[in-house]
Amino acid sequence: MAMRRSTRRKKEPEVAPEPVIQEDPIDYSKPKDQLDLTEEQKDMDIPRCLSAANPNAPLNRAEFSYKEKAFKVSEVIQHTMFHFKFDGWLLEKKTEEGKTQMELEKAREAEKEEKAQAKFEKELMAKDSGEGLPEFDDADFALDLRIRNQFDFAERASQTFNLTLRERVMSTEPPPSSTVVGNVNQAEIYDTYIREIERQNYLKEKAEREKLAQKEGRDPKKAEAERVAPVQEKSEDVVHSAAMSRSLKIIERMVMQNFYDEITMDYKYWNDDADAYKEGEGSLLPLWKFYNDRARRKHVTALSWNSHYPDMFAAGYGSYDFLKQGAGLICCFTLKNPSHPEYCFSTESGVMCLDFHPQHPSLIAVGCYDGTVMVYDVRMKVNRPMYFSTIKKRKHTDPVWQVIWQDEDIGKNLNFYSISSDGRVTNWAMIKNELEPTDIMILQVTGQKDRDDEDTSLTGLAGGTCLDFNPYSAHLFVLGTEEGKIHKCSKAYNSQYLETYEDHHMSIYAVKWNPFVEHVFMSASADWTVKIWDHRCKASMMSFDLNNAVGDVGWAPFSSTVFVAVTADGKVNVFDLNENKHEPLCDQKAVKKSKLTHVVFNPQEPIILVGDDKGWISCLKLSPNLRKIATPDKAVSYTHLTLPTKRIV
Repeated sequence: MAMRRSTRRKKEPEVAPEPVIQEDPIDYSKPKDQLDLTEEQKDMDIPRCLSAANPNAPLNRAEFSYKEKAFKVSEVIQHTMFHFKFDGWLLEKKTEEGKTQMELEKAREAEKEEKAQAKFEKELMAKDSGEGLPEFDDADFALDLRIRNQFDFAERASQTFNLTLRERVMSTEPPPSSTVVGNVNQAEIYDTYIREIERQNYLKEKAEREKLAQKEGRDPKKAEAERVAPVQEKSEDVVHSAAMSRSLKIIERMVMQNFYDEITMDYKYWNDDADAYKEGEGSLLPLWKFYNDRARRKHVTALSWNSHYPDMFAAGYGSYDFLKQGAGLICCFTLKNPSHPEYCFSTESGVMCLDFHPQHPSLIAVGCYDGTVMVYDVRMKVNRPMYFSTIKKRKHTDPVWQVIWQDEDIGKNLNFYSISSDGRVTNWAMIKNELEPTDIMILQVTGQKDRDDEDTSLTGLAGGTCLDFNPYSAHLFVLGTEEGKIHKCSKAYNSQYLETYEDHHMSIYAVKWNPFVEHVFMSASADWTVKIWDHRCKASMMSFDLNNAVGDVGWAPFSSTVFVAVTADGKVNVFDLNENKHEPLCDQKAVKKSKLTHVVFNPQEPIILVGDDKGWISCLKLSPNLRKIATPDKAVSYTHLTLPTKRIV
């Protein structure tokens, strides 16, 4: 068989043997993940520092603070790690507890030795006498009288009836509760302390007067009555009392309403029947005219309706001619008595602007030509302001062109904003007995980067002329400047403008936000144009050329598409964008040989007030075509807006 196999192998073709690849022997001393380093890398020394810090310790551990009732991040990081922990019972010998334990051990050993000695003596005595020892010692089974045997007790029991349970329930009404919330500031706390000190001083003086009366032998009560009697006699003058003054004022209003009966009836019930035949046109009906002899040769520089009393408005008198400046005047008129103002306040400088507070109807903020801002309270019978700015409190150095009240700040302080030609937009807070200013914006002239340093120093700051706050975003406001530019600003960013609109090329006289559409505002300029803007777009949406300088504009409180504009040629232009987007529905001349300076809508009635440069204020009523309320388009999103549905009559 071996020969056959060998013969078969010889017959097979010869194949060249494959080269044997010798594998390196496996080095079991080298781990698989060990890096292969060169000799140079092996000779390098890489220092590593060991620290006691625990890399797995949390760095932002928060703990709940019961004092502040919130989670606080703890700055203490615990790096200690316990690998083994065992609670032992070892005691130090030096401690009192250790000494006590050692004394107990010694007492046990001494007792043990005594028992062993006694047992040994008994065994010796038993050997001597030849008696055997008992197998058990009675002392081993003796009871310790100090410890009570738990099995040695007597059980006594008795059977009684179970008591029947009775439930008594009473239903009562819960006591009435009320939630009382109050906020105080530092000024109120201070005033309360002052009143308490005055009350204590009064009580001390009263006690001293009573003691003095007792020493003189008089009755203290009679002496106090004699002291108060003269004051009461003076106040009992009926002719000059407050009640008589109020009665005379009511009678005067009744007489004036009878005198102006026709105008009063037109104000309440007149509607132009011709509007039914004139589509796209309207008219204005003149009603009362308001004038005061003290306002002679003065311009009407401001108009503001009272939000709480819709028949009352305030008018400011000054001069727009800087060469003819004089004293100013503030008059509060009412539609119930057009012949004479209800309140009058005079100022040293001309009044340029004023505004009634929306929540406190007795407060009026006033801006003057000399840069002073003041706050008047019409309830005070004195001709001086409650608050006023001074040079020490950084008052404006140029005329103040507009003031506007804002909501209370964090400290519940009343505050208002002002804009002036000195380039400052300032917030004035009424704190204690003074106005505290805070500059919100410094108006820089745009495009100064391309100018030389000498030109920049000459131009200085941009003069502000008007401003208005967005009714839906309290932090957002727009302002106009003397150079014809409108800037969109925010209270939060006082270092730069959010946007600049440059379609006007002359001074801006008024900017007004639409009270219904939050992103639309309107501007009036000396370049004869009124423009409507979307603050999200840099170019104006609509522009109206009125062929004369536009003094003032105003949105209607009853429609988002109606607005009015007054011009220097004495015309009142009323637009309704829902009816005509190109021309006014009414361009009626309200005065002759005078320039109209301001216009304002009544917040409730379809009437407007226009003031001129002769000191006259005219009241005009809108015809039905001028006070239509447009139905809102369902396809348009008004965000916060819900248009009013009631129609003004």
